[in-house]
Amino acid sequence: MNATVPDLESIFSAADKISSVRSLLIQQHGQLIGEQYFNGRSGNKPYNIKSASKSIIGLLTGIAIEQGFIPSIDQPILSYFPEYFEENPDPKKEQITIRNLLSMQAGLRSTSSGNYGAWVLSKNWVEFTLNQDFVSPIGGRMVYSTGTSHLLSVIITKASGMSTKAFAEKYLFDPMDIKVGGWDKDPQGNYMGGNNLALKPSDMLKIGQMLINDGIWEGERLIAKEWIRESFKTYTHSNYNPYGYGYQWWNTKTGKYTTYFAWGHGGQYIMMLPELDAVVVITSSVTNESRRRTYKRPVFILLEEQIIPLLENY
Repeated sequence: MNATVPDLESIFSAADKISSVRSLLIQQHGQLIGEQYFNGRSGNKPYNIKSASKSIIGLLTGIAIEQGFIPSIDQPILSYFPEYFEENPDPKKEQITIRNLLSMQAGLRSTSSGNYGAWVLSKNWVEFTLNQDFVSPIGGRMVYSTGTSHLLSVIITKASGMSTKAFAEKYLFDPMDIKVGGWDKDPQGNYMGGNNLALKPSDMLKIGQMLINDGIWEGERLIAKEWIRESFKTYTHSNYNPYGYGYQWWNTKTGKYTTYFAWGHGGQYIMMLPELDAVVVITSSVTNESRRRTYKRPVFILLEEQIIPLLENY
């Protein structure tokens, strides 16, 4: 290996200097290159992956379509929430489709950030989400909202007749020997669609590897290749960061490479670099995290300046 290329020891040392980082796993060509835990953490403990949960919901939606539970991505949500719309008829809201939910283009006021607390404390998360006024046209600008992802979870449950957790275990987690460490529910018992799923970093790595492998895990196809490609496209952009957004997955250029990633509050990442056939997983403490998200820049600098050069020369 070229002497100027960072080695694992220097990469782990640099990661340790990012005060929030608690784990870093690097894999290439399906082989684990390095795995390190910081600040007394271990690989045996599931981590709350925060909003990276949304990306899992995106995958489960694709599986539900592939399995025939959901007939079309362009199906209006009206058919899944008839009770709500009977009491609250709204011809405009009734036009919102599953596709609009996936790309965060439903147009309804966000239930994240400043509205998150009120949403979580509400008696009915679905009603609270659907009660929001329009702040953008349907299919217009991105309105990032945990409630939007939660609607997808409830739709999966209604369409399949099983809880989102049971659905995930049957079609995704059990075939990959992934164990859920915890997963919050709403007051009606629906599993949270956009937050608070707990997974071990090694299981996050499995998900990234399966996606790099076009949806195949140990010879078994779990997700349609086309769904992954559609999920990783850019349909919209956030007003608050430079990233592109697909179906609950982010993407950005890191140096000359495209990185597709799941991203959770505080710095929970499943990162995939298909051009390097590599997966990087990072989990972080959220104890001191602010809405300024100051952890982002050092994490992506680490990826671009140290991890990528290692992968290029490994």
